[in-house]
Amino acid sequence: MQKSLKFIGIDISKFTLDICALDKDSSVHYQIKNQALEIRKFFKPFSKNSTRICFENTGKYGWVLIEVLSNLEFKFYQINALHLKRSMGLVRGKNDVVDALRIAQFISKNHEETPLYQTSDKNIKKIQVLISKRNLLVKQRAQHKTLKKENELIKSLKLPALEKHSNTIVSLLNKYIKEIEKMINTIIAQDLVLSKNHRIATSVPGVGKIVSWNMLVKTNGYKGICNSKKFACYAGVAPFSQSSGTSINKKARVSHLADKTMKRLLHMAAMRAIQLENDLKKYYIRKVNQGKNKMLVLNAIRNKIIHRIFEMIKSEKLYDFNLHLS
Repeated sequence: MQKSLKFIGIDISKFTLDICALDKDSSVHYQIKNQALEIRKFFKPFSKNSTRICFENTGKYGWVLIEVLSNLEFKFYQINALHLKRSMGLVRGKNDVVDALRIAQFISKNHEETPLYQTSDKNIKKIQVLISKRNLLVKQRAQHKTLKKENELIKSLKLPALEKHSNTIVSLLNKYIKEIEKMINTIIAQDLVLSKNHRIATSVPGVGKIVSWNMLVKTNGYKGICNSKKFACYAGVAPFSQSSGTSINKKARVSHLADKTMKRLLHMAAMRAIQLENDLKKYYIRKVNQGKNKMLVLNAIRNKIIHRIFEMIKSEKLYDFNLHLS
């Protein structure tokens, strides 16, 4: 059965798709427009049972491809670009045709160990787009707030219009951010499963709406990543040992290969948790008094927050503030 499989690697760009169809030792290259009609027309002759398709995670540029392949019921893989790069070994040169071939070769060798892509729920996809838009607006707001401070330094030049413009823009951005947050809340409120999971997650000390929204998206509603250890690894808070033979035996450290945004949000959640009256704060104080490094304790709290969210969602219970943490 495996010998009859046809593997297809796709290099995605904004306007085009470079496609490599790999069959045994031969390969054929195609290039089509990154449009639904073109993609559907190209894949129509292929058998969905004997074809495996693979491409990198390129964000919004791959959304049309994912939607068409899902509707056609093809089995496909979306892989991390760094994962692909590390798997290639020492390579030189780069272009779209070669990249498509390398993606096809990668999946032909690793399709048995690589998990198939799980299509996101439509509401999850909506929340993902809205969070992306909100992040952009928040970044712009921070930039204009910085400009407001700079305007204070040049008051002697008597340019009141600058301050007025900054105030107007910040007010508008605040308005748009609130509108987006309201849209996200509405989507969650209208979905029973998302609403329940969001309510459970935000019952954990330190976890607010932003952390909960991002975890819903990153875990695909706790269906894509349903294991707390996997998510801790994904978020870069799981420590890994570093030892070899008798000469190398370093302390366990977190990996820099992580979702930096999620890691930052979890750090903020941990900082918030130790400011509130709860068992996590007691744990932090006890460990610091024992002489533990504060950042190591905070990372442990980030881990505990993740584990508690997943455990509470699994048991469908709100957080118990009387938990005893070791």
